[in-house]
Amino acid sequence: MNGSDSNMSVCAQKKEAWIRIEGRASFSSSIDFKALVNGLADKGYNRFVLDLTECVLMDSTFLGVLAGLGVKFSEASRNGTPNGVIELLNPNARITDLLENLGVEHLFKIVSGPELNTNRLERIEQTPASQDRKEISRTCLEAHETLMRINPDNVPKFKDVAQFLAEDLKKME
Repeated sequence: MNGSDSNMSVCAQKKEAWIRIEGRASFSSSIDFKALVNGLADKGYNRFVLDLTECVLMDSTFLGVLAGLGVKFSEASRNGTPNGVIELLNPNARITDLLENLGVEHLFKIVSGPELNTNRLERIEQTPASQDRKEISRTCLEAHETLMRINPDNVPKFKDVAQFLAEDLKKME
């Protein structure tokens, strides 16, 4: 993903996907990230390792999208096992603090270790068509609603943002 503030690369094999996020993981990269993970999950991938070694920051929209995926994968399937797992590799202290402060760290397995070998990664180009204002607003609204639903302590933090986004979206429709 070549947004203005982040790059995303992926290596997918044996039902595992390794995704490296570099720079800032923000609302502008969250749409493509969500589409990538959901697309791989639809193909049967059930282990996602996000290499955050070079990720300096995540905004609340990206965190909300990530948390929504964490909820989706942690839900038990019909045979009682989780649908999938998301591992966060080498998140910095700032990202770890955000996960804890928003009450979503329990959705992920946080690990440290060597970063992903970049020779196996394939860069994902951001598609400008997926970045229309309505889709961005909808994704931002859903992400913030997810954060508030997961942890009621997040309601005071995001209710005004969610209200603004809902009103903005209504004007566009």
